[in-house]
Amino acid sequence: METINSILSTASSWAWGPVMLVLLLGTGVYLTIRLKFLPLRHLFYAFSLMWKGRESKKEGDVSPFAALMTAMAATVGTGNIAGVAAALFIGGPGAIFWMWITALVGMATKYSEALLAVKYREVDEDERHVGGPMYYIKNGMGEKWKPLAFAFALFGTIAAFGIGNMVQANAVAGALETAFDIDNKVTAIGLVILVGLVLFGGIKRISTTASFLVPIMAVLYIVVSLYILVLHIDALPNALITIVESAFTGHAAAGGFAGASIILAIQFGVARGVFSNEAGLGTAPIAHAAAKTDNAVQQGHIAMLGTFIDTIIICTMTALVIMVTGVWTSGETGSPLTALAFSTGLDSDIGAMIVAVGLAVFAFTTLIGWSYYGERCAEYIAGTQVIGGYRVLWIAAIFAGAVLSDYFNTVLILADVLNALMAIPNLIALLVLSPVIIKMTQDYLDNQR
Repeated sequence: METINSILSTASSWAWGPVMLVLLLGTGVYLTIRLKFLPLRHLFYAFSLMWKGRESKKEGDVSPFAALMTAMAATVGTGNIAGVAAALFIGGPGAIFWMWITALVGMATKYSEALLAVKYREVDEDERHVGGPMYYIKNGMGEKWKPLAFAFALFGTIAAFGIGNMVQANAVAGALETAFDIDNKVTAIGLVILVGLVLFGGIKRISTTASFLVPIMAVLYIVVSLYILVLHIDALPNALITIVESAFTGHAAAGGFAGASIILAIQFGVARGVFSNEAGLGTAPIAHAAAKTDNAVQQGHIAMLGTFIDTIIICTMTALVIMVTGVWTSGETGSPLTALAFSTGLDSDIGAMIVAVGLAVFAFTTLIGWSYYGERCAEYIAGTQVIGGYRVLWIAAIFAGAVLSDYFNTVLILADVLNALMAIPNLIALLVLSPVIIKMTQDYLDNQR
């Protein structure tokens, strides 16, 4: 097993090395420039569309808002709590700055993904609207590109069991055991029942659950974070200055912090931004393809808000709480660092409990969001008849992820590699189809005028 882990670790380091990060960031920068910074210019307009889209009677399966919440259910997860803390610990405060930059250009990527997903979506045998990279590669790029579509679907089908399933189930079990001493088997059974009730209800029940849980948990997490920031308002300006300065100078060792170079700040900031909001990975457009809409450009606007809310707002809250409470030099990392920050900020163990509950809920929503992604990828490969079996396997993997830990590292590293392999076909499609994205956007803006 050690040999396998070593091989996979090497593959992961290569897959998420400078080339992949430059490709992801470069695609976002390219689309941002070609769109004339539309995501930043149209941010408030996008929020207005989101609220208008709560009730839609157009063709599709779920409302535009519900599609966004389903996508956010999958992205708002352990990365927002544990991942940000780990990036800060390894890459230093400067990693947060590069995480912001990745998110800002990632908004253009997410906009483009959703636009193409709606334009090239199909209706399957069960009258469901299905779409995503495999469909806009097949329908937008032509027959010769179909192997690329198949590759994305294959990697997505398998990768879902890692990053979207076992990793999340393990995080829920760990958080509840640490904070409330709940046995992992009890957590596993609870997750199997809850996820099963949602999963077998299809996209409508998944989106309804996501539309309820995601806003409530996100708002509560943000409110508690803001309260801590207000209590430590005197430390906030220095925290922000440190983040910006460290992005271009690195940061020397301090306390339990080992120090970080500019390269580490950039690498872990970009990587954390990508893992957090999944812009460029090709997952979110699978959810947005189900939206009740006849306007791909409008759904693109709504979709890009997922990146803004996930990274610019929620991840930033985690980072700033860790910074202003001064615990980022404590030597802790991951979710224990975030828990320490909240406990210190509130001067109470309640802070650690809030983090544990937040981690559990965020991970649960990721479980249901990614189940939809994996299911659609499997359907593209084998048809609708595979859906029932896929759901049963999904439930079984949740139990294994929550209870078993012997193979956890192997699953985690393999998921990292497969996620990188998913991104490659999607990024190629975005670049090849960029003229379509630009033309549709320009036509929409001309009509608006």
